[in-house]
Amino acid sequence: MTEHFTGSFTQQDPIPEAGIDAALAVLRHGRLHRYNTAGDEVAETALLEREFADYVGSQYCLAVASGGYAMATALRALDVGPGDKVLSNAFTLAPVPGAIASVGATPIFVGVTEDLTIDLDDLEAKLPQARVLLLSHMRGHICDMDRLMAMCDAAGVDVIEDCAHTMGGSWNGVPSGRHGVFGCYSCQTYKHVNSGEGGFIVTDDPHLAAKSIMLSGSYMLFERHLAGPPKEAFDNIKFHTPNVSGRMDNLRAAILRPQLADIAAQCARWNERYHTLEDGLRDTPGLTLINRPDAEEIVGSSIQFLLLDWAASAVQDVIARCAARGVELKWFGAPDPVAFTSRYDSWRYAPSEPMAASDRILAGVVDMRVPLTFTLEDCALIARIIRAEVSSVYQSA
Repeated sequence: MTEHFTGSFTQQDPIPEAGIDAALAVLRHGRLHRYNTAGDEVAETALLEREFADYVGSQYCLAVASGGYAMATALRALDVGPGDKVLSNAFTLAPVPGAIASVGATPIFVGVTEDLTIDLDDLEAKLPQARVLLLSHMRGHICDMDRLMAMCDAAGVDVIEDCAHTMGGSWNGVPSGRHGVFGCYSCQTYKHVNSGEGGFIVTDDPHLAAKSIMLSGSYMLFERHLAGPPKEAFDNIKFHTPNVSGRMDNLRAAILRPQLADIAAQCARWNERYHTLEDGLRDTPGLTLINRPDAEEIVGSSIQFLLLDWAASAVQDVIARCAARGVELKWFGAPDPVAFTSRYDSWRYAPSEPMAASDRILAGVVDMRVPLTFTLEDCALIARIIRAEVSSVYQSA
């Protein structure tokens, strides 16, 4: 009998009851704006910033409206603007080059390896072309950050980490987002904490933290940031930094605080599901699993594999066969963007040169979301379905 999966790939865990209660309290008192407080009340957003800074071990944290806004703010704080060039991954999602384009800069794309991380040899060759690297830890894959930072420090290149897929992950024990001058995170629904939209910026630099807070639209209320720098850090910038409003509100912060408190347990649950899928797919003919180094602490909220050097029609056949059995796979090799699976040559606002080695890898990347609403039995079933369909197509090719 042919097995089918009947679950949803877009259904998330419910918001914790503590988050619902906190959100209702905010709705009842009506003070949703982060700077609208009563008496000696400390805003939910300010509390969340302090808690997130403590979680990742940063000096400063700013909660903002989205992960994309976080990246654009980090670029602005580093004075990246029209005519500048910014290094970034060829394998990423549209908000990353979008953040670069939003400040008038131009991306210089860096290749991808079969481990789905940035190609450090290609990066080393391109470092002289820019003073900032916006590094995307795409789909949760963290490169050798020790080598990357040594290269960038030697070249005088500032690193902004896009940690939308790596909140809770680390490299050699250092949390994702704590290697570069900025770490940027997302709280969008399909990320590791869920407020619909939202994000964080962290840094240890008081000047950059102050600029980010002013950019976010603090007016002259920056002293209400529990995770902000001392007021002296604002003296030389407060009248010269534009307001590019993108604050997080107290409602989203209230929803997020209980989720942040439980994130270690949630990451462990994701990894159980990831490893169940990985074990089920191991040694499938024609399918290459992604190497995960011992130094990398992953958060398996999605899983990728390669159908490397397959004909496009064969990959599409696998995608269709799995879909017919209830398993939703995404492919990064399509000539035109499908849903979120755009690639560096899709973004016409960001001109690029062909990258043959990376194109070969992207043509084989298959991606799948792993919601926590999946059981381990669901993951084992999904792996059996993928294994059967990949094997069938591979053997008939």
